[in-house]
Amino acid sequence: MFQKPIAKGLLWAGLIITPVASLAQEIDGADTAWIMTSTALVLFMTIPGLSLFYAGLVRVRNVLSVLMQCFSITCVASLVWLILGYSLAFSEGNGFIGGFGNVLFANIAEDTVSGTIPESLFALFQMTFAVITPALIFGGFAERVKFSGVMLFSVLWLVMVYAPVTHWVWAEGGWLFERGLLDFAGGTVVHITAGIASLVCALVIGPRSGFGKTPMPPHNMTMTVTGAGMLWVGWFGFNGGSALASDGNASMAMLVTHISAAAGSLSWILMEKIKYGKASVLGVVTGMVAGLGTITPASGFVGPGGALIIGLTAGMVCFFATGLVKNYFRIDDSLDVFPVHGVGGMLGTFLAGIFASAGLGVLSGQGYAEGVTMSSQLVVQLTGIVATIVYTAVLTWIVLKIVNAITGMRVTEEDESVGLDIVLHDERGYDM
Repeated sequence: MFQKPIAKGLLWAGLIITPVASLAQEIDGADTAWIMTSTALVLFMTIPGLSLFYAGLVRVRNVLSVLMQCFSITCVASLVWLILGYSLAFSEGNGFIGGFGNVLFANIAEDTVSGTIPESLFALFQMTFAVITPALIFGGFAERVKFSGVMLFSVLWLVMVYAPVTHWVWAEGGWLFERGLLDFAGGTVVHITAGIASLVCALVIGPRSGFGKTPMPPHNMTMTVTGAGMLWVGWFGFNGGSALASDGNASMAMLVTHISAAAGSLSWILMEKIKYGKASVLGVVTGMVAGLGTITPASGFVGPGGALIIGLTAGMVCFFATGLVKNYFRIDDSLDVFPVHGVGGMLGTFLAGIFASAGLGVLSGQGYAEGVTMSSQLVVQLTGIVATIVYTAVLTWIVLKIVNAITGMRVTEEDESVGLDIVLHDERGYDM
């Protein structure tokens, strides 16, 4: 469950919304309406936001395959969350995994309450997070994988990686939750897991045919910019909705989200201008995503000034990370998932431990929980980052081995040359 600060200076230690059924609590209409809206916004981020953002970045012969993967992942992830994912993430269990008490949303009825909202809404809101995370990953191996492989990978990865890490961080009793990890809306749960998984997939599956030798420019930047705008709007629900209430914490989370996106975008194109002499459209939207991903874990804990610093830092750090991955290490992370989401998630999770300070939060006024210092909080943040990286990398590798043994992941070089739209779906994105 999400950490929800209720009073200044208290960030965790019991101040939480629990998904455990409780008929003694009453539903708050304003909170419910806001989380319903936020749920729609987060789904909007995947379809059509991320779908269009990614589809514009690939070559013309693969545009439909990207749209198909995003749409189909939305469907399969939703059912996995219904059948098992939500239960493993939020049911009562141990410090590392939940139990089976909510399989098929068992024990969730119309009058079952989670804090001040219906538990059915809490489960649905969390479902949209489970949808977008595996959709982010396939940007790391776009244009070269089988549709069946993507679907099987998504199912296994959600159960083996996403649900356990969600339990660690957001469920009462999760070992990182109990240690006081500050991750308001998914720096570890969404961005680090997706980024590391993308990197592992890119390394295991291998680069696209002709990578580094043949130009592979985006085929439709107009489509990408359209999708980017949808992501920016949807992120208000992603971060603002994570307050799980219609209150000042939600509005501040939205404010700092917007500031960081703007700062990250401008910071990125400034780096481009300095290095290349020109600012690109691809740069301005990628910097925006870097700013959004980096502020995500800190969005409920920092103020506007802190968000400005985080956003500016995100644009610069993710810009250089992208160059290192592509040009120095020669890794074909097709749509820059690791350097933007992975690195941004790590950076934001670490900086949350700094700018949550009442002294450094720059107008946040939050402060740490009683007895917590900046040094002790940063140890917790680093512990969460490292644990998420190691667990995600190992389990993603295992998932890939299982998928390769069952369906395989990589298409043939000939199929890749023809294009996945025709080979996998017998359709074309454009008929002109």
